[in-house]
Amino acid sequence: MELPPRLRGECWAITDHAAGNQRQALALAERMGMPVRHLVLSLRAPWSWFSPRLSLGGRIALPTSQRTAFTPPWPSLAIGCGRTAALFTRMLRSLTQGDCHTVQILDPRMDPTQWDTVIAPRHDGLNGRNVLTPLGSLNPVDDAWLADGREASPGLAYLPRPRTGVLLGGPRTGLRIDADYARRLIEPVLARRRREGGSVLVLTSRRTPDAVTHLMRAALHGIPGLFWSGPDDGNNPYPGVLGWADRLVVTPDSVNMLSEACAVGCPVHTFVVGNLPTKLTRFHRSLREAGLLHELDEETPALQTPLRETATMAQALRTRMLTT
Repeated sequence: MELPPRLRGECWAITDHAAGNQRQALALAERMGMPVRHLVLSLRAPWSWFSPRLSLGGRIALPTSQRTAFTPPWPSLAIGCGRTAALFTRMLRSLTQGDCHTVQILDPRMDPTQWDTVIAPRHDGLNGRNVLTPLGSLNPVDDAWLADGREASPGLAYLPRPRTGVLLGGPRTGLRIDADYARRLIEPVLARRRREGGSVLVLTSRRTPDAVTHLMRAALHGIPGLFWSGPDDGNNPYPGVLGWADRLVVTPDSVNMLSEACAVGCPVHTFVVGNLPTKLTRFHRSLREAGLLHELDEETPALQTPLRETATMAQALRTRMLTT
């Protein structure tokens, strides 16, 4: 669907430094078929305390070094993700007198009609005439992205199959991911490898505790596969692991990580100890009801329908830009 002339300008993806927020905003922006400019912005106090509610002051909410980035010519489309970005996408609606279509990803925690479009995952429970509600988080994972991942890590093709990718996050409120959890996660993974053969490819994240990293590295000693926990282990093979995996095991803590795993099209398993936070519980339940997420030892088909919502959200956004 072709955009009208007034909407063929630039798209700004506005985020803070959080990798998850950047990933969502850029994934959607790059689907819109417009030139993309990524603005990584921060807020001074008191705006950082009250964003996006406190909108008085305009650009003085920014540190002096960032103010030149947030100046005209204004974009035709602004996509923000996260609480910091929500203030700037809200500002742009008034600064451009409505000429910029403003999009906020994630619940802005105030009236969504302050933006032209809000995209909030279903488990947030946000509703409104301008609210789009994907099941999971937006991400770049599709067939082309996975093919690029395989091309970037061709050596993984020679690891024995089935290849089990293990994606490790970290603890969050009410959810412990510690050495004991890691032991209970990896033991059935290795037991299955002993029965079926194959290889195990483990990736940690910045939130993974050192105790978990050390235990996992020791447990994988002598097992075909790879272990990556940072630059000392080489370049991050994450796209390649997703591209070559026959099965994925993912800790339960991250909506973004689970959403990307479920976008691959192979079976996705998780292991939960204790009680998840309420919103995360709703997300897990939705994935399970859709047949996208399974218990650690549950038998599953070799392939499953991938969860790919970014293209759908981009199409819905184009439609809204044409009709609002």
